[in-house]
Amino acid sequence: MKFPKSFLITEIAEMLNKKFVGSSSNLVVGINEIHMVEHGDITFVDHPKYYEKALNSAATTIIINKEVDCPEGKNLIVSESPFDDYNFLCKKFRPFNPQHVFIHPSAQIGEGTILQPGVFIGENSIIGKNCILHSNVTIYNHCEIGNNVVIHANTVVGSEAFYFKKKDSGYDKMYSCGKVIIADDVEIGACCTIDKGVSGNTSIGKGSKFDNQVHVGHDTHIGERCLFAAQVGIAGVVKIEDDVILWGQVGVQKDLTIGKGAIVLGQSGLSKSIEGGKVYLGSPVEEARKKWKEIALVRTLPSIIENLNTK
Repeated sequence: MKFPKSFLITEIAEMLNKKFVGSSSNLVVGINEIHMVEHGDITFVDHPKYYEKALNSAATTIIINKEVDCPEGKNLIVSESPFDDYNFLCKKFRPFNPQHVFIHPSAQIGEGTILQPGVFIGENSIIGKNCILHSNVTIYNHCEIGNNVVIHANTVVGSEAFYFKKKDSGYDKMYSCGKVIIADDVEIGACCTIDKGVSGNTSIGKGSKFDNQVHVGHDTHIGERCLFAAQVGIAGVVKIEDDVILWGQVGVQKDLTIGKGAIVLGQSGLSKSIEGGKVYLGSPVEEARKKWKEIALVRTLPSIIENLNTK
């Protein structure tokens, strides 16, 4: 998420009531979690496993729970709870504002777009031209939808990420301040759920089509002309390249890539990245030809065992 204007590190530190290390002239232009950071962003780290990654990232400012040497050109804010300070900034710059009307006054609706009864559109969301949003579609705040998009009944776009930090007292939720961006000519079936980015964007490329009951996790990027059948479930921070087909009930784990033109057959489970241009099957997924051979061999096991027992 980018801030509405640039802030000096001194201003950010004052907001958090924390001291900082580094140059007082550095500017902070946005906030992002570690997977999405760009130059000028502020991020956080609270586990030694990720110290090096955060300190060497593109982020200009790091909220950290240990005093360490400050990398050149960066700022550090030392905090007992970086996670809480990160959430504080997200809520400050993108607060939740209760809405009492179906269409927020700040929402932009393109010419020729049809909104069926019960459609909800949140603050600062943009809907393009010649779209159709069927009954009870919910578009949360800060979503962007292109032209000629069709969204079927009861679909939710922009719900918060499923992202929690475990503490002794239970689970603390990471506040979501990102967006969903849907390109032109996309069609989304009924009862789908598309989570916004934690601090970046969840995106769906031009011409992609979803069946009913598809779920897309936070910060996932889906390419152009993809086709997803019913009950596909995609976790967060997944990269799906162009022309990918996922058939019914395919499950995709977080932080992986599906190459261009890959086809994954129904009820398969992806726990690792896969190359494009191939057909896949099974859980864990393998190339379909190899998996069919394995299944055929498994079917011969009873007769093999029976023959061994009669000898």
